[in-house]
Amino acid sequence: MANTTYIIGGSKGIGLESAKRLVARNEAVTLVARDAGALEKAKQTLSTVGDANVDTIVADLYCNDSINSLIERINNEERSIAGLVNAAGYFCPKAFLDQNREDYRKYMDMNEAFFFITQAVAEKMKASNKGSIVNIGSMWAKQAVKATPSSSYSMAKAGLHSLTQHLAMELADFGIRVNAVSPAVVVTTIYKSFIEEDKIEETLAGFDGFHPIGRVGQPADVASAVDLLLSDDSSWVTGAIWDIDGGVMAGRNQ
Repeated sequence: MANTTYIIGGSKGIGLESAKRLVARNEAVTLVARDAGALEKAKQTLSTVGDANVDTIVADLYCNDSINSLIERINNEERSIAGLVNAAGYFCPKAFLDQNREDYRKYMDMNEAFFFITQAVAEKMKASNKGSIVNIGSMWAKQAVKATPSSSYSMAKAGLHSLTQHLAMELADFGIRVNAVSPAVVVTTIYKSFIEEDKIEETLAGFDGFHPIGRVGQPADVASAVDLLLSDDSSWVTGAIWDIDGGVMAGRNQ
């Protein structure tokens, strides 16, 4: 039976780079994002990588009706779902004492969406007794950085790490593996909430020295690990949270 991999937040960044690797192996992907234009651009990009089937779904993770429509689409998916990547993200550093409920909910509402989307996908995977789920976590869930105050973001990512381990235990009986990657500073549009998009790479270059390897990450650096975790080459790996971080968790230069 034909299958597909759902990539939530698949129109840009780590999600799109992960899709490129799957498409290059002629594996079908279903990209989910809220910007229809970005999804169409991503689909065109993937058409230059390989001939695999690429579907797109417009969904807003901050809208319950939109999430429910996506879950209904998953429930009615005629193909097997081989993989799921929860790659959507939002990040805007703000001091703890300055945060309000809206700031907090930006992160927690996204986690809620991941929770129920993953639940629907896992139910489909259960039917075929196989599947791989990869969550995009964060180094900030493990280590605080004073220069980038992010208590609610880090709290949400720590929750995603914990969910990864719990689901690895609960879903193992159904042949479903669940893992996460934990990146440090990666050049993606997640920073556009406080940095002009055309200046993100230039601005983040200031964090090169933060990483023992000497540079910030690129989406492809993380996507290569995501690709491995989705593949059968990691068939004995579940419940792992991999530090894909240029060495930051081993020790920092600054």
